Formats: sequence, structure tokens, C-alpha cells
Amino acid sequence: MKQLKEDLNNQTFHPVYLLYGEEDYLKRMYRDRLKKAVLGDGDEMNYSYFEGKDIDFPTLREAANTLPFFSDHRIIIIENSRWFKNASELADYLPAMPDTTVMVFVEKEIDKRNKLYKYVNKNGLAVEMTTMTERELKAWVALLLKQSGRKIQESTASYLLEQVDNSMTNIKNELDKLIAYTEGREIITKEDIDAVCSIQVTGRIFQMMDAVASGNQGETLRLYHDLLTLRENPMSILYLLTRHFNVLLQVKGMTGKYDRAEMAKKAGIPPFAVGKYQSQCRRFSGSKIKTMLDSCIETEYQFKRGNIGDQLGVELLLISFAEI
Repeated sequence: MKQLKEDLNNQTFHPVYLLYGEEDYLKRMYRDRLKKAVLGDGDEMNYSYFEGKDIDFPTLREAANTLPFFSDHRIIIIENSRWFKNASELADYLPAMPDTTVMVFVEKEIDKRNKLYKYVNKNGLAVEMTTMTERELKAWVALLLKQSGRKIQESTASYLLEQVDNSMTNIKNELDKLIAYTEGREIITKEDIDAVCSIQVTGRIFQMMDAVASGNQGETLRLYHDLLTLRENPMSILYLLTRHFNVLLQVKGMTGKYDRAEMAKKAGIPPFAVGKYQSQCRRFSGSKIKTMLDSCIETEYQFKRGNIGDQLGVELLLISFAEI
């Protein structure tokens, strides 16, 4: 990432870039920044775009061989080609590509044993766009809000990240709504977040389990019915409850044995979410988490056998947590 930023700042470009990984927002952002850095604003004559697994290689090669028109470079952006997981002719062509052409790949998945990847990694720049840490996300949130004349306390930023999906695209969408909602005010509050943000199901699951830990059965059921009002499928909620307890059990068992990055990798959650799970699993014994997980599995079994309806089954499951 450091080298990519230096290329953008210095206007010196590698012949080929690969932006890959799970964080789509960062891939799109750096794709667009590369295009603007190479061409400036409004130059579409020296820009070509290809997408998908059925890209015609001769057409791409012709575009790459075309010299730029009144510009130092032309840029070609290629998305979701799957050429970094499958064989392609491009690895053999790239050494002969004119040095006036900059090629940018945007891919979800890659295979580092792939011939094309090895070429780009050696002769160009391959950058993995991974999920930010909680600290990085908070700093990013504060920066975006500052650019719009807004401020947010760290605790409020933490609350926002707990409520929305960890995708930067989703977070950016929620920030845009908050900025519009708080027109004329500087400070964004928890109440603003509650008023306008789309609360994700995972955030409600955390809230439900906090209510369970506090013995507040009424609040637990209220949150469940809120999800039903939002047209969430009861069996989808049950799946997320099952996953939640599974992650809690893993995090509880790994705490003190691994660092957060390793725990996140093993549990299949973002690194910044580990703290949330650690905080919540301290409110339950390991045996209670295991019993609640088993109850979720049993509820699914009873539903599949036709012994109970899905909505009522999940409601009875939540009620039973108070008795465990």
C-alpha cells in the first residue's frame, strides 16, 4: 500500500497493478485514483475498460498496443477477469506491452502460484485490500466526517461500527445519511445513529445477547420482533444466532492464547470485531454458551422435522435462554 501511495503522489507508475482482496471500497477508490493520476480529469480517449471472464484477448492487446493521444500514458482497467486463478495469454504478452500503457487489474480472488500473478508481483505492483482494523476504521470515519464539517466522539464511532456491517461501502453510505441528517450541527450523536442508520442484523444479535446476559427477556423479544418487522426470516435469525454462539465459544477459548489477528482469522471475523465478542463472552460462562448453541441446533432440528413453526420456534428459543 505504501508503494501505491508513493506512485500516486509522485506520478510515477508501474506498468501493471493488481488490486485484490475482500475490501471492495478500497479497490474502487484506488482504481479511480490511479485512473485520475494517469489521465487527469476528463480524458476518456486514452482509457479502456474490460470486465468479466469472457474478455476478448486480441481486443485487449490491440487497446494496450495503442499509443496515447496527446498524453504520456493510456490506462486500461480490467475487473473480475479471473485470469489470476486461471491460465491466460496475458502473462506472455505483458513483457512486450508499450511502456506508455498502464494496466490495472481489480480482482476478488487470486492464486499466488498463478503465472500472471508472479509476473505482476515481480514487475508491477500487487496490493491486497484487506479489512481495516477498528482503529483504522475510526480514523477513516473521523476523516470523512471532518471533510463535511462534522465531529464524532470515539465512543460514538465505536457504536456506529457495532450497528452496521463492517463493509466500508456500507459504513460510507451510513455516514452520508448522518451528514445529511445533521445539517446545521457539528457533533454526531448516538441518537442520530439510532434515528437514521440501517441497523444490521448482526448488530441486533449483539443487542439481543446483551439483553439475555442482563436477564431482560422483554428486551430480547422486542429486538426479535423488530427484526421480524424488518422482514428478516426467522430461520436466518436462527442461523445468525447459531453462528454468534459458535464465534463466542471460539473467542472465549482462544482469549489469552492468541493475538487478535490470529483469533479473527481462526473465528472468521474482522479483527476489529474480536473486542466486541470478547466483551460479550465475558458475560457468559463457557458452559452457558455451549448450551445456548446446542439449543439453536435443536431448534433447527425440530423445525426441519415439522414439529414447530419457524417464528414461534425462535421465540421459544429466546425465552429458554433465560432459564439456562
